[in-house]
Amino acid sequence: MKGEDRITPSRENCVYTSCYCEENVWKLCEFVRLEKTAPLEELFVVFISNENRMVPLWKQKSGRGDQPVIWDYHVVLLQVGLQSDTLLYDLDSELSFPCSLKLYANQALRSDHHINPTYHRKLRVVPADSFLLNFASDRSHMRNSDGSWRMPPPPYPPIQTTETQMNLDDFISMNPAVGWGAVLSLDHFLQRFMAGSSSSSTSSTAASS
Repeated sequence: MKGEDRITPSRENCVYTSCYCEENVWKLCEFVRLEKTAPLEELFVVFISNENRMVPLWKQKSGRGDQPVIWDYHVVLLQVGLQSDTLLYDLDSELSFPCSLKLYANQALRSDHHINPTYHRKLRVVPADSFLLNFASDRSHMRNSDGSWRMPPPPYPPIQTTETQMNLDDFISMNPAVGWGAVLSLDHFLQRFMAGSSSSSTSSTAASS
């Protein structure tokens, strides 16, 4: 993708901290808002998890060969309303940044049809403006019982709102009665967003869910 076509910095220039995918995506959304590189209405933050907090993803940098990584949750950014394929941004993926949702679905998400139901994926789709306004994390989920860090935190201050310092669990939860956005099965997510050029109408549906 040409530099002038990018809505985010190149992968190597993005704000990135390993194991803090939700904050990495928040920073991508913040960049788009500040730099006005795309309408925020085109962007959706997608939390991938399930009730068991065990979801497989392939083509992850931390994977080995063609074996999936089992995450408790993962967060990616979706850009819809385009004339071409819907785009997906995953800073932890071996695939291109961004890549088409079609490619990501085929290579990284694959299918739930042939895996144990324990690992079936659900996806919480949150409009980017809502994510920027409401998300907060004090990073306590990344501390051990003795207070030490499981993984080093980002260098910037924790993301907070005027209402709360921590609501990450509300975004990871796949209970549709909790939190923001719409919770979809993998099949329903792909049906809704794989349409490419017709996804501009889809985005308004997701935003109102």
